[in-house]
Amino acid sequence: MKITFLLLFLPFAALAAKPTAPNVILVMADDQGWGETGYYNHPALKTPNLDAMAANGLRFDRFYAGGPVCSPTRATVLTGRTHDRTGVFDHGYALRDQEKTLAKAMKEVGYATGHFGKWHLNGLRGPGVPILANDSHGPGPFGFDKWLSVTNFFDLDPVMSRQGKFEELEGDSSEIIVNEALKFITMQAKANKPFFTVIWYGTPHSPWMALDADKKAFTELNPKAQEHYGELVAMDRSIGTLRKGLRELAVEKNTLLWFTSDNGGLPGFKPSTTGGLRDFKGSMYEGGLRVPAIIEWPKTITNARVTKYPAGAVDIFPTIAEIAKLPASAMLQPQDGLSLTPLMAGEIATRKKPLPFHSRGRAALIDNDYKIISFPRNPKGKKPARVELYNLTRDTAESNNLIEKEPETAKRMRSRLRLSVKSIAASVTGNDYPEGKVNSPQPPRIFWTEVDAYKPYFKQWRNRPEYKSRLK
Repeated sequence: MKITFLLLFLPFAALAAKPTAPNVILVMADDQGWGETGYYNHPALKTPNLDAMAANGLRFDRFYAGGPVCSPTRATVLTGRTHDRTGVFDHGYALRDQEKTLAKAMKEVGYATGHFGKWHLNGLRGPGVPILANDSHGPGPFGFDKWLSVTNFFDLDPVMSRQGKFEELEGDSSEIIVNEALKFITMQAKANKPFFTVIWYGTPHSPWMALDADKKAFTELNPKAQEHYGELVAMDRSIGTLRKGLRELAVEKNTLLWFTSDNGGLPGFKPSTTGGLRDFKGSMYEGGLRVPAIIEWPKTITNARVTKYPAGAVDIFPTIAEIAKLPASAMLQPQDGLSLTPLMAGEIATRKKPLPFHSRGRAALIDNDYKIISFPRNPKGKKPARVELYNLTRDTAESNNLIEKEPETAKRMRSRLRLSVKSIAASVTGNDYPEGKVNSPQPPRIFWTEVDAYKPYFKQWRNRPEYKSRLK
């Protein structure tokens, strides 16, 4: 049995749903670096389906994840807010149940909502396991009516949860979730209902496990790289399956398909995963934050092009809110992004709202050409706090620190960064919520091996490759 994963949402208010309302599909890779596409001339990897999508849509040269690791970006996508505001401080933190999510908002205006694949917003760490039916912070409570999901990354022949029922599936994980998503999309298309589908891949996160046929193009690379790039081959193929399925259903023209990745690429691979950008996943430099991104929407984006306009995961909620005509009350304030709908019609000279980042005590702000990063003092006092300033147009590799060389720009950027940090700090304490505080308790950040409900499965899961190290 071969299954794939795609996120779609079932109609909540049929009277509110209009047949002409645009469908929305959000697709996100797991650890795919900025340089890992054919359209950026990767020396080993070919991505013909992503290339075709880019050739028919709006391709971003400067698109940024919500944070430098996975869970934070997922929180940002669903809320439009820098992740620390939402309580998702790092990978494996739970999204606060006081947050307003995009899925809930879409459901309330009549969209069918579905989630397929990696979740990682319920406080559980470790390789992905099926989400429990009664999980208070699973996809359902945050607005997804239909879901086939796992807690974290997943690979070949995964064990997944369909609405809380565990299922063992066969095949490549990317193809499985896309096929499942297409089943959901087909149901909605035949019922003439708009759908909101979220597809979050487990690829190319470790452990790397690719089908033999998908590794053939990489025989000159080391075994780890063969598996890694083989996973991306399958993921790209599933993108082709998804786009073909939309065409066969005759819904592709009125469907906004948005592809991106959750953080920068991984270290330790040759060729590099980040296309020459500085550093990798986990870093506040470009290699940790800048990711591939494409929007395809034939009805609206009629002239395909590449844009250098700086945009990011924080812009997804505001953009879809405008397109789907969501009420202002659907979004919790403050929102850190802005709508990109004007960019779909033509180029915009400058971004009016800086892109903020806050992770592990570090803060960064991107204001068009410039980027400022602040690093905290080393806890042991060995290194003082430092601030760095870069012009990303002239210095993509972030090799020339301008903090002393351009004092006026540094002063302006420092001031904006301080305001951003102050605002985020207020959100962390719960100031944005009607209660004025964070509800307690929120789920703890723990490994799923500590949850009693999973213990009956330990014996049968012990020999699965993704669980061996955790259950040995």
